[in-house]
Amino acid sequence: MEILSPRQTEILALARENGRVDVEELALSFKVSPQTIRKDLNDLCERQLLQRIHGGAIVGSGIENVSYEARRLLAPESKRAIGVRAAQLIPDNSSMLINIGTTTEQVAHALKDHRGLLVITNNVNAVGIMKNFPGIEMIIAGGMVRRSDGGIIGVAAVDFINQFKTDFAVIGVSAIDEDGSLLDYDFSEVRVAQAIIANARHVILVADLMKLERKAPFRIGHISDIDTLVTDGTLPPKLQNICREHNVRVHIAQP
Repeated sequence: MEILSPRQTEILALARENGRVDVEELALSFKVSPQTIRKDLNDLCERQLLQRIHGGAIVGSGIENVSYEARRLLAPESKRAIGVRAAQLIPDNSSMLINIGTTTEQVAHALKDHRGLLVITNNVNAVGIMKNFPGIEMIIAGGMVRRSDGGIIGVAAVDFINQFKTDFAVIGVSAIDEDGSLLDYDFSEVRVAQAIIANARHVILVADLMKLERKAPFRIGHISDIDTLVTDGTLPPKLQNICREHNVRVHIAQP
């Protein structure tokens, strides 16, 4: 999948900020023709990043998840910075669980120079990234592979994870509610994420601020269930208070 153009990236940011964008307004703002803007919007909608309406486009309803490949194009620099910062929190000669997600993939990339690390995962993509890292040993969960994102899900994966007690876990989520609820779109992935949280001594949540704008129907848990949050900007005051109340350390990774 081709990367978004700078103009498409700006259009997407405007849509997420305002909830919708208008063809004529965008054409004036970017000094291009309405036809050019319509092509941009159609491309963004084909990638499931926006939904077309008459005269413009809106941010998706949140009932359906954005496709995995499309999510890789969202805030790539922020995710990379979050991945680097989270990896810095993982010491050599330790064990960790890591789940599926485009941001957890960036953590996997950033672990390249670690030594003596044991990684247990249900993330096929993470295995592909780390399999040749000399200082890392990997164990992959068994179970059904979800074609859409390479996640291994189901009862077998949950039972497998329950055999371990690791030093760290790195998890991603689909959305974070204003009350601190951690949310996902797939109930099968929820059970795996819950098992990962339950079987780690220190849980690191990696999530960019876009996750605060999304909605998802299934509850993984609450932000109080984690120990550290690595994000890309300042949290809203309500979430700051929740993190402070529950002793959740917050690290801001600047892209």
